[in-house]
Amino acid sequence: MPRKPVGERAMTDAERQARYRAARTTDTPVIRTRRPTDHRSRARRWHDAVAELGDLQMQYAGWLNALPTNLQDGALADALQAICDHDLAELQAIDPPRGFGRD
Repeated sequence: MPRKPVGERAMTDAERQARYRAARTTDTPVIRTRRPTDHRSRARRWHDAVAELGDLQMQYAGWLNALPTNLQDGALADALQAICDHDLAELQAIDPPRGFGRD
């Protein structure tokens, strides 16, 4: 979808170029930011995500073991126990397809 014109009518190429050059003569730095691209394949991202889940599960298990006795019967302990009880072996065993033409 094209952008709306700045004025009442669309600028000509010469007007656009003149505006660009005028903006560059002010010596203000042009700051362009780009998002970092993730060049990992989907399969690699899957394996990394499963590994991250395993790391988080171990951290939550450590948190559960370090809970004081007065908090071991509460909702926090139940939530931590539910996270620790999940079996991630099924997720680790999955080998996602590589994609069209790469099987």
